[in-house]
Amino acid sequence: MAEKSPFDTLNGKVKLKVKPETQNGSKIKLRGKGFPVYKSKSEYGDLYITYMVQIPVDLTDRQRELFSELSKSHK
Repeated sequence: MAEKSPFDTLNGKVKLKVKPETQNGSKIKLRGKGFPVYKSKSEYGDLYITYMVQIPVDLTDRQRELFSELSKSHK
């Protein structure tokens, strides 16, 4: 299930569906949500978003154990 997350653009916020298993450094393009095109009042460039996935650092022992089990089952 994809979760909707708000992103700030030059024209306000946009809600995007972030797919499960999105990897760190993945990029998407939002067509027409970037900077205005020079000498054109109604045209906008594209906005590129790079996902920066953060891994939790304050895990309980049980959470660490679960991550360990997940990594073993993935191999």
